Amino acid sequence: MLNAAQLIRRELLIRIVRAFDGGILRSELDRIPIRLRPKDGASSRCCIYHDRAVIKYRLMALLGISADDETDEAKPLKEYFDDVFGDTETHVEDAGMAKPQLQPLTVCGPACSGCPAAAVVSTANCRGCFARPCTTICPRGAIEIVGGRSVIDQTKCIKCGKCINACPYRAIVKTTVPCEEACPVGAIRKNASGVAEIDFRRCISCGKCFNACPFGAVMERSQILGVLSAMARGEELVAMIAPAVSAQFPGSVEQLMGATLKAGFTDVLEVALGAEITTAKETAEFLERIERDSGTLMTTSCCPAYVNLVAKHLPEFVDHVSTTQSPMVYTAEMVRRERPNAKTVFVGPCIAKRCEARRKGIDFVLSFEEFGAILAGRKIDVIGCEPLERRRAADATARNFARSCGVTEAVLKEATSKIDGFKLDSRQIDGIDRKTVAQLKLHALGKLPGNFIEVMACPGGCVNGPCSLRK
Repeated sequence: MLNAAQLIRRELLIRIVRAFDGGILRSELDRIPIRLRPKDGASSRCCIYHDRAVIKYRLMALLGISADDETDEAKPLKEYFDDVFGDTETHVEDAGMAKPQLQPLTVCGPACSGCPAAAVVSTANCRGCFARPCTTICPRGAIEIVGGRSVIDQTKCIKCGKCINACPYRAIVKTTVPCEEACPVGAIRKNASGVAEIDFRRCISCGKCFNACPFGAVMERSQILGVLSAMARGEELVAMIAPAVSAQFPGSVEQLMGATLKAGFTDVLEVALGAEITTAKETAEFLERIERDSGTLMTTSCCPAYVNLVAKHLPEFVDHVSTTQSPMVYTAEMVRRERPNAKTVFVGPCIAKRCEARRKGIDFVLSFEEFGAILAGRKIDVIGCEPLERRRAADATARNFARSCGVTEAVLKEATSKIDGFKLDSRQIDGIDRKTVAQLKLHALGKLPGNFIEVMACPGGCVNGPCSLRK
Protein backbone atom coordinates (compact mmCIF):
# COMPACT_ATOMS: atom_id res chain seq x y z
CA MET A 1 0.00 0.00 0.00
CA LEU A 2 1.44 3.36 -1.05
CA ASN A 3 1.84 6.04 1.61
CA ALA A 4 1.16 9.75 1.06
CA ALA A 5 4.84 10.60 0.48
CA GLN A 6 5.13 7.99 -2.28
CA LEU A 7 1.86 9.11 -3.85
CA ILE A 8 2.90 12.77 -4.10
CA ARG A 9 6.31 11.83 -5.51
CA ARG A 10 4.73 9.75 -8.26
CA GLU A 11 2.08 12.41 -8.93
CA LEU A 12 4.80 15.03 -9.42
CA LEU A 13 6.84 12.77 -11.71
CA ILE A 14 3.85 12.10 -13.95
CA ARG A 15 2.98 15.81 -14.08
CA ILE A 16 6.55 16.61 -15.09
CA VAL A 17 6.47 14.06 -17.93
CA ARG A 18 3.17 15.34 -19.29
CA ALA A 19 4.14 19.00 -19.01
CA PHE A 20 7.46 18.27 -20.70
CA ASP A 21 5.77 16.44 -23.56
CA GLY A 22 3.33 19.33 -23.90
CA GLY A 23 6.19 21.83 -24.18
CA ILE A 24 4.98 23.76 -21.12
CA LEU A 25 7.14 22.41 -18.32
CA ARG A 26 9.18 25.56 -17.70
CA SER A 27 6.09 27.77 -17.48
CA GLU A 28 4.10 25.16 -15.54
CA LEU A 29 6.64 24.37 -12.81
CA ASP A 30 5.74 27.24 -10.49
CA ARG A 31 2.03 26.56 -10.92
CA ILE A 32 2.20 22.90 -9.86
CA PRO A 33 2.37 23.59 -6.08
CA ILE A 34 -0.63 25.93 -6.39
CA ARG A 35 -2.62 23.45 -8.49
CA LEU A 36 -1.97 20.67 -5.97
CA ARG A 37 -2.71 22.89 -2.95
CA PRO A 38 -5.31 25.48 -4.07
CA LYS A 39 -6.21 28.36 -1.77
CA ASP A 40 -9.50 26.82 -0.68
CA GLY A 41 -8.18 23.26 -0.46
CA ALA A 42 -7.14 21.10 2.47
CA SER A 43 -3.54 21.00 3.69
CA SER A 44 -1.54 18.10 5.08
CA ARG A 45 0.57 20.35 7.32
CA CYS A 46 -0.11 23.55 9.24
CA CYS A 47 -1.28 25.42 6.14
CA ILE A 48 -1.35 25.23 2.35
CA TYR A 49 1.65 27.59 2.13
CA HIS A 50 3.80 25.13 4.04
CA ASP A 51 2.55 22.38 1.72
CA ARG A 52 3.41 24.47 -1.32
CA ALA A 53 6.92 25.12 -0.02
CA VAL A 54 7.51 21.38 0.43
CA ILE A 55 6.18 20.64 -3.07
CA LYS A 56 8.56 23.26 -4.46
CA TYR A 57 11.53 21.48 -2.88
CA ARG A 58 10.27 18.15 -4.16
CA LEU A 59 10.15 19.60 -7.66
CA MET A 60 13.69 20.92 -7.25
CA ALA A 61 14.87 17.40 -6.43
CA LEU A 62 13.04 16.05 -9.47
CA LEU A 63 14.89 18.64 -11.55
CA GLY A 64 18.08 17.09 -10.17
CA ILE A 65 18.81 20.04 -7.85
CA SER A 66 19.88 19.68 -4.22
CA ALA A 67 17.85 21.60 -1.65
CA ASP A 68 21.20 22.79 -0.31
CA ASP A 69 21.73 24.70 -3.57
CA GLU A 70 18.98 27.17 -2.70
CA THR A 71 20.40 30.58 -1.81
CA ASP A 72 17.29 32.64 -2.58
CA GLU A 73 13.89 31.45 -1.32
CA ALA A 74 12.14 33.79 -3.74
CA LYS A 75 13.82 32.23 -6.77
CA PRO A 76 11.12 30.61 -8.94
CA LEU A 77 11.42 27.05 -10.18
CA LYS A 78 11.62 28.13 -13.81
CA GLU A 79 14.91 29.87 -13.03
CA TYR A 80 16.28 26.67 -11.49
CA PHE A 81 15.13 24.94 -14.68
CA ASP A 82 17.07 27.50 -16.73
CA ASP A 83 20.19 26.96 -14.59
CA VAL A 84 20.18 23.27 -15.40
CA PHE A 85 18.72 22.97 -18.88
CA GLY A 86 18.84 26.40 -20.45
CA ASP A 87 16.10 28.90 -21.20
CA THR A 88 13.68 27.20 -23.59
CA GLU A 89 10.00 26.31 -23.50
CA THR A 90 9.84 23.56 -26.08
CA HIS A 91 11.19 20.11 -25.34
CA VAL A 92 14.62 21.35 -24.24
CA GLU A 93 15.82 20.65 -27.77
CA ASP A 94 18.86 22.92 -27.60
CA ALA A 95 19.52 22.62 -23.89
CA GLY A 96 22.72 21.27 -22.45
CA MET A 97 22.74 18.15 -20.29
CA ALA A 98 22.23 18.45 -16.57
CA LYS A 99 25.36 18.84 -14.50
CA PRO A 100 26.75 15.59 -13.04
CA GLN A 101 25.25 14.91 -9.65
CA LEU A 102 27.80 14.40 -6.90
CA GLN A 103 25.25 13.16 -4.36
CA PRO A 104 21.99 11.32 -5.16
CA LEU A 105 20.14 12.41 -2.00
CA THR A 106 19.09 15.71 -0.51
CA VAL A 107 16.97 16.78 2.49
CA CYS A 108 13.94 19.04 2.30
CA GLY A 109 14.15 21.19 5.43
CA PRO A 110 10.51 22.39 5.40
CA ALA A 111 9.30 18.77 5.20
CA CYS A 112 11.44 17.56 8.11
CA SER A 113 9.44 17.52 11.35
CA GLY A 114 12.51 17.97 13.56
CA CYS A 115 11.83 14.71 15.40
CA PRO A 116 12.78 14.77 19.10
CA ALA A 117 15.93 12.90 20.01
CA ALA A 118 15.66 9.15 20.52
CA ALA A 119 14.86 8.35 24.14
CA VAL A 120 13.37 5.76 26.48
CA VAL A 121 10.30 7.36 28.09
CA SER A 122 7.61 6.37 30.55
CA THR A 123 4.10 6.95 29.21
CA ALA A 124 0.75 7.67 30.88
CA ASN A 125 0.08 3.92 30.90
CA CYS A 126 2.35 3.59 33.94
CA ARG A 127 0.35 2.33 36.98
CA GLY A 128 3.04 2.98 39.56
CA CYS A 129 2.86 -0.69 40.51
CA PHE A 130 4.11 -1.95 43.86
CA ALA A 131 6.64 -4.38 42.30
CA ARG A 132 8.37 -1.58 40.41
CA PRO A 133 10.48 -3.89 38.22
CA CYS A 134 11.66 -0.96 36.10
CA THR A 135 13.52 0.64 39.00
CA THR A 136 15.18 -2.58 40.13
CA ILE A 137 16.34 -3.72 36.67
CA CYS A 138 17.82 -0.39 35.51
CA PRO A 139 21.64 -0.76 35.58
CA ARG A 140 22.19 3.01 35.99
CA GLY A 141 19.50 3.86 38.55
CA ALA A 142 17.89 6.17 36.01
CA ILE A 143 14.28 5.44 37.08
CA GLU A 144 12.43 6.62 40.14
CA ILE A 145 8.78 6.86 41.13
CA VAL A 146 7.46 10.42 41.37
CA GLY A 147 3.80 11.12 42.11
CA GLY A 148 2.89 7.48 41.62
CA ARG A 149 4.53 7.17 38.17
CA SER A 150 7.94 6.15 36.89
CA VAL A 151 10.16 8.96 35.67
CA ILE A 152 13.33 8.37 33.65
CA ASP A 153 16.36 10.61 34.12
CA GLN A 154 17.62 11.07 30.55
CA THR A 155 21.06 12.14 31.77
CA LYS A 156 21.55 8.66 33.28
CA CYS A 157 19.62 6.50 30.81
CA ILE A 158 21.75 4.44 28.39
CA LYS A 159 18.75 3.24 26.33
CA CYS A 160 19.48 -0.43 27.06
CA GLY A 161 15.76 -1.25 26.94
CA LYS A 162 15.72 -3.50 30.01
CA CYS A 163 12.95 -1.46 31.60
CA ILE A 164 10.88 -1.74 28.43
CA ASN A 165 10.90 -5.52 28.67
CA ALA A 166 10.38 -5.52 32.44
CA CYS A 167 7.25 -3.33 32.55
CA PRO A 168 4.12 -5.50 32.79
CA TYR A 169 1.97 -2.70 31.34
CA ARG A 170 4.25 -1.93 28.38
CA ALA A 171 4.15 1.62 29.70
CA ILE A 172 7.79 2.31 28.82
CA VAL A 173 8.65 2.83 25.16
CA LYS A 174 11.63 3.85 23.10
CA THR A 175 11.05 6.76 20.75
CA THR A 176 13.23 6.90 17.66
CA VAL A 177 14.22 9.25 14.88
CA PRO A 178 13.28 7.05 11.89
CA CYS A 179 15.98 8.25 9.48
CA GLU A 180 18.73 8.04 12.11
CA GLU A 181 17.52 4.63 13.27
CA ALA A 182 17.54 3.27 9.70
CA CYS A 183 21.00 4.52 8.73
CA PRO A 184 23.58 1.73 9.22
CA VAL A 185 26.57 4.11 9.33
CA GLY A 186 25.36 7.14 11.33
CA ALA A 187 25.41 9.41 8.28
CA ILE A 188 22.22 11.37 9.05
CA ARG A 189 21.75 13.57 12.10
CA LYS A 190 19.81 16.67 13.12
CA ASN A 191 21.68 19.93 12.69
CA ALA A 192 21.61 22.89 15.07
CA SER A 193 18.16 23.83 13.77
CA GLY A 194 16.80 20.35 14.46
CA VAL A 195 16.53 19.49 10.76
CA ALA A 196 17.98 16.26 9.36
CA GLU A 197 21.29 16.65 7.59
CA ILE A 198 23.25 14.03 5.63
CA ASP A 199 26.99 13.72 6.16
CA PHE A 200 28.08 12.63 2.69
CA ARG A 201 31.52 11.73 3.96
CA ARG A 202 29.80 8.82 5.73
CA CYS A 203 26.76 8.23 3.52
CA ILE A 204 26.78 5.02 1.44
CA SER A 205 23.62 5.97 -0.55
CA CYS A 206 21.80 2.82 0.55
CA GLY A 207 18.50 4.74 0.60
CA LYS A 208 17.36 3.44 3.98
CA CYS A 209 16.72 6.97 5.28
CA PHE A 210 14.83 7.74 2.06
CA ASN A 211 12.43 4.89 2.81
CA ALA A 212 12.27 5.41 6.57
CA CYS A 213 11.33 9.10 6.79
CA PRO A 214 7.53 9.27 7.28
CA PHE A 215 7.53 12.91 6.14
CA GLY A 216 9.29 12.23 2.83
CA ALA A 217 11.92 14.81 3.81
CA VAL A 218 14.78 12.76 2.34
CA MET A 219 14.54 13.13 -1.42
CA GLU A 220 16.25 11.51 -4.39
CA ARG A 221 17.71 13.81 -7.01
CA SER A 222 16.19 12.67 -10.28
CA GLN A 223 17.71 12.39 -13.75
CA ILE A 224 14.35 12.03 -15.48
CA LEU A 225 14.58 15.40 -17.24
CA GLY A 226 18.02 14.54 -18.59
CA VAL A 227 16.53 11.42 -20.17
CA LEU A 228 13.45 13.23 -21.52
CA SER A 229 15.51 16.03 -23.03
CA ALA A 230 17.91 13.55 -24.68
CA MET A 231 14.89 11.80 -26.22
CA ALA A 232 13.55 15.15 -27.45
CA ARG A 233 16.88 15.86 -29.15
CA GLY A 234 16.61 12.56 -30.99
CA GLU A 235 19.59 10.95 -29.30
CA GLU A 236 19.95 7.19 -29.11
CA LEU A 237 19.01 5.95 -25.66
CA VAL A 238 19.31 2.31 -24.65
CA ALA A 239 17.43 1.23 -21.54
CA MET A 240 19.15 -1.41 -19.41
CA ILE A 241 16.48 -3.09 -17.27
CA ALA A 242 17.67 -4.52 -13.94
CA PRO A 243 16.82 -8.13 -12.99
CA ALA A 244 14.81 -6.74 -10.05
CA VAL A 245 12.13 -5.71 -12.56
CA SER A 246 10.40 -9.05 -12.05
CA ALA A 247 6.87 -8.40 -10.67
CA GLN A 248 7.44 -4.62 -10.59
CA PHE A 249 5.26 -3.89 -13.62
CA PRO A 250 2.17 -5.64 -14.96
CA GLY A 251 2.60 -7.99 -17.90
CA SER A 252 5.61 -9.97 -19.05
CA VAL A 253 9.20 -8.78 -19.37
CA GLU A 254 8.81 -8.97 -23.16
CA GLN A 255 5.76 -6.68 -22.97
CA LEU A 256 7.71 -4.26 -20.77
CA MET A 257 10.45 -4.20 -23.40
CA GLY A 258 7.85 -3.36 -26.02
CA ALA A 259 6.55 -0.60 -23.78
CA THR A 260 10.11 0.72 -23.38
CA LEU A 261 10.48 1.28 -27.14
CA LYS A 262 7.02 2.83 -27.26
CA ALA A 263 8.11 5.24 -24.52
CA GLY A 264 10.88 6.59 -26.78
CA PHE A 265 13.96 4.48 -26.08
CA THR A 266 15.97 3.34 -29.08
CA ASP A 267 16.60 -0.13 -27.71
CA VAL A 268 16.38 -2.14 -24.51
CA LEU A 269 18.49 -4.87 -22.90
CA GLU A 270 18.01 -6.83 -19.72
CA VAL A 271 20.90 -6.45 -17.30
CA ALA A 272 20.73 -10.20 -16.65
CA LEU A 273 22.88 -10.47 -19.80
CA GLY A 274 25.60 -8.61 -17.92
CA ALA A 275 24.95 -10.81 -14.87
CA GLU A 276 26.03 -13.83 -16.92
CA ILE A 277 29.39 -12.13 -17.53
CA THR A 278 29.67 -11.17 -13.86
CA THR A 279 29.03 -14.79 -12.86
CA ALA A 280 31.78 -16.13 -15.13
CA LYS A 281 34.34 -13.52 -14.14
CA GLU A 282 33.56 -13.55 -10.40
CA THR A 283 33.75 -17.34 -10.30
CA ALA A 284 37.08 -17.33 -12.13
CA GLU A 285 38.41 -14.69 -9.73
CA PHE A 286 37.27 -16.67 -6.70
CA LEU A 287 38.81 -19.93 -7.93
CA GLU A 288 42.07 -18.10 -8.66
CA ARG A 289 42.13 -16.67 -5.14
CA ILE A 290 41.41 -20.09 -3.62
CA GLU A 291 44.21 -21.66 -5.64
CA ARG A 292 46.59 -18.93 -4.51
CA ASP A 293 45.50 -19.07 -0.86
CA SER A 294 43.13 -21.79 0.37
CA GLY A 295 42.22 -19.68 3.40
CA THR A 296 41.18 -16.64 1.38
CA LEU A 297 37.91 -14.75 1.82
CA MET A 298 36.12 -12.98 -1.03
CA THR A 299 32.89 -11.00 -1.04
CA THR A 300 30.66 -10.09 -3.94
CA SER A 301 30.88 -6.66 -5.56
CA CYS A 302 27.47 -6.23 -7.24
CA CYS A 303 25.87 -4.05 -4.53
CA PRO A 304 27.14 -0.45 -4.87
CA ALA A 305 25.96 0.50 -1.37
CA TYR A 306 28.17 -2.28 0.02
CA VAL A 307 31.10 -1.13 -2.12
CA ASN A 308 30.58 2.39 -0.73
CA LEU A 309 30.43 0.94 2.79
CA VAL A 310 33.80 -0.76 2.42
CA ALA A 311 35.42 2.31 0.83
CA LYS A 312 34.25 4.66 3.59
CA HIS A 313 33.97 2.52 6.71
CA LEU A 314 35.80 -0.80 6.26
CA PRO A 315 39.11 -0.03 4.56
CA GLU A 316 40.57 -3.20 6.08
CA PHE A 317 38.07 -5.14 3.96
CA VAL A 318 38.96 -3.66 0.55
CA ASP A 319 41.19 -6.56 -0.52
CA HIS A 320 38.40 -9.03 0.19
CA VAL A 321 35.93 -7.41 -2.23
CA SER A 322 35.78 -8.97 -5.68
CA THR A 323 37.24 -6.78 -8.42
CA THR A 324 34.66 -8.09 -10.90
CA GLN A 325 32.38 -5.40 -12.30
CA SER A 326 28.63 -5.38 -11.68
CA PRO A 327 26.10 -6.59 -14.29
CA MET A 328 25.19 -2.96 -15.05
CA VAL A 329 28.75 -2.20 -16.14
CA TYR A 330 29.06 -5.25 -18.39
CA THR A 331 25.67 -4.55 -19.96
CA ALA A 332 26.76 -0.97 -20.68
CA GLU A 333 29.90 -2.34 -22.37
CA MET A 334 27.67 -4.47 -24.60
CA VAL A 335 25.62 -1.40 -25.52
CA ARG A 336 28.72 0.61 -26.39
CA ARG A 337 30.06 -2.14 -28.65
CA GLU A 338 26.75 -2.49 -30.50
CA ARG A 339 25.73 1.18 -30.48
CA PRO A 340 28.81 3.41 -30.02
CA ASN A 341 26.77 6.63 -30.18
CA ALA A 342 24.05 5.58 -27.77
CA LYS A 343 23.58 6.84 -24.23
CA THR A 344 23.09 4.21 -21.55
CA VAL A 345 20.14 4.38 -19.14
CA PHE A 346 20.09 1.95 -16.22
CA VAL A 347 16.58 1.28 -14.87
CA GLY A 348 16.38 -0.23 -11.40
CA PRO A 349 15.32 0.07 -7.75
CA CYS A 350 18.61 1.37 -6.34
CA ILE A 351 19.78 4.83 -5.25
CA ALA A 352 23.43 3.79 -4.84
CA LYS A 353 23.54 2.85 -8.54
CA ARG A 354 23.71 6.58 -9.25
CA CYS A 355 27.09 6.66 -7.49
CA GLU A 356 28.36 3.62 -9.39
CA ALA A 357 27.04 5.01 -12.68
CA ARG A 358 28.97 8.23 -12.15
CA ARG A 359 32.17 6.25 -11.48
CA LYS A 360 31.68 3.90 -14.42
CA GLY A 361 30.50 6.31 -17.10
CA ILE A 362 26.85 5.23 -17.30
CA ASP A 363 24.95 8.21 -18.69
CA PHE A 364 21.69 8.04 -16.71
CA VAL A 365 19.99 6.10 -13.95
CA LEU A 366 16.22 5.95 -13.67
CA SER A 367 14.45 4.41 -10.71
CA PHE A 368 11.51 2.10 -11.31
CA GLU A 369 9.34 4.97 -10.04
CA GLU A 370 10.75 7.37 -12.64
CA PHE A 371 10.53 4.81 -15.43
CA GLY A 372 6.95 4.02 -14.41
CA ALA A 373 6.15 7.76 -14.46
CA ILE A 374 7.32 7.97 -18.08
CA LEU A 375 5.04 5.06 -19.00
CA ALA A 376 2.11 6.52 -17.04
CA GLY A 377 2.73 10.07 -18.25
CA ARG A 378 2.67 8.87 -21.85
CA LYS A 379 -0.33 6.61 -21.17
CA ILE A 380 1.47 3.42 -22.13
CA ASP A 381 -0.28 0.28 -20.90
CA VAL A 382 2.35 -2.45 -20.53
CA ILE A 383 -0.22 -5.25 -20.73
CA GLY A 384 -1.55 -3.79 -23.97
CA CYS A 385 1.89 -3.67 -25.61
CA GLU A 386 3.08 -6.25 -28.12
CA PRO A 387 5.81 -8.45 -26.64
CA LEU A 388 9.24 -7.48 -27.92
CA GLU A 389 11.53 -10.44 -28.51
CA ARG A 390 15.05 -9.50 -27.56
CA ARG A 391 18.07 -11.57 -26.70
CA ARG A 392 17.65 -12.59 -23.07
CA ALA A 393 19.93 -14.23 -20.53
CA ALA A 394 20.19 -17.95 -21.24
CA ASP A 395 20.65 -18.93 -17.59
CA ALA A 396 17.80 -18.25 -15.17
CA THR A 397 20.31 -17.84 -12.31
CA ALA A 398 21.41 -14.56 -13.91
CA ARG A 399 17.91 -13.18 -13.34
CA ASN A 400 18.11 -14.21 -9.70
CA PHE A 401 20.96 -11.75 -9.01
CA ALA A 402 18.32 -9.39 -7.64
CA ARG A 403 17.39 -11.79 -4.84
CA SER A 404 19.38 -12.73 -1.76
CA CYS A 405 21.57 -15.80 -2.38
CA GLY A 406 21.13 -15.29 -6.14
CA VAL A 407 24.77 -14.38 -6.76
CA THR A 408 25.95 -17.23 -4.54
CA GLU A 409 23.75 -19.67 -6.44
CA ALA A 410 25.13 -18.47 -9.77
CA VAL A 411 28.79 -18.68 -8.65
CA LEU A 412 28.27 -22.12 -7.12
CA LYS A 413 26.65 -23.41 -10.31
CA GLU A 414 29.47 -22.01 -12.44
CA ALA A 415 32.20 -23.37 -10.14
CA THR A 416 30.74 -26.88 -9.92
CA SER A 417 30.57 -27.01 -13.71
CA LYS A 418 34.34 -26.50 -13.76
CA ILE A 419 35.45 -28.49 -10.71
CA ASP A 420 33.91 -31.82 -9.73
CA GLY A 421 32.83 -31.95 -6.12
CA PHE A 422 33.46 -28.23 -5.52
CA LYS A 423 32.03 -26.96 -2.24
CA LEU A 424 31.44 -23.32 -1.41
CA ASP A 425 31.64 -22.23 2.22
CA SER A 426 29.32 -19.29 1.70
CA ARG A 427 27.65 -16.80 4.01
CA GLN A 428 25.06 -14.09 3.33
CA ILE A 429 24.65 -10.56 4.63
CA ASP A 430 20.96 -10.09 3.88
CA GLY A 431 20.56 -6.37 4.51
CA ILE A 432 23.16 -3.94 5.82
CA ASP A 433 22.52 -2.57 9.30
CA ARG A 434 24.70 -1.73 12.30
CA LYS A 435 24.88 -5.37 13.39
CA THR A 436 25.96 -6.63 9.97
CA VAL A 437 28.62 -3.91 9.73
CA ALA A 438 30.06 -5.28 12.99
CA GLN A 439 29.75 -8.80 11.56
CA LEU A 440 31.78 -7.83 8.49
CA LYS A 441 34.51 -6.45 10.75
CA LEU A 442 34.70 -9.84 12.47
CA HIS A 443 34.97 -11.57 9.09
CA ALA A 444 37.82 -9.21 8.19
CA LEU A 445 39.64 -10.27 11.37
CA GLY A 446 39.14 -13.94 10.50
CA LYS A 447 36.93 -14.53 13.55
CA LEU A 448 33.95 -15.90 11.58
CA PRO A 449 33.89 -18.86 9.15
CA GLY A 450 33.29 -18.74 5.41
CA ASN A 451 35.31 -18.09 2.27
CA PHE A 452 32.62 -16.45 0.12
CA ILE A 453 30.21 -13.77 1.38
CA GLU A 454 27.32 -12.36 -0.61
CA VAL A 455 26.42 -8.87 0.63
CA MET A 456 23.12 -7.17 -0.17
CA ALA A 457 22.30 -3.76 1.33
CA CYS A 458 18.55 -4.43 1.09
CA PRO A 459 16.93 -7.33 2.97
CA GLY A 460 15.80 -9.89 0.43
CA GLY A 461 18.00 -8.32 -2.25
CA CYS A 462 17.55 -5.64 -4.91
CA VAL A 463 13.91 -6.64 -5.38
CA ASN A 464 13.31 -4.73 -2.14
CA GLY A 465 15.41 -1.72 -3.12
CA PRO A 466 14.44 1.77 -1.91
CA CYS A 467 12.89 2.66 -5.27
CA SER A 468 10.95 -0.55 -5.81
CA LEU A 469 7.38 -0.09 -6.98
CA ARG A 470 6.05 -2.98 -4.96
CA LYS A 471 7.22 -3.25 -1.35
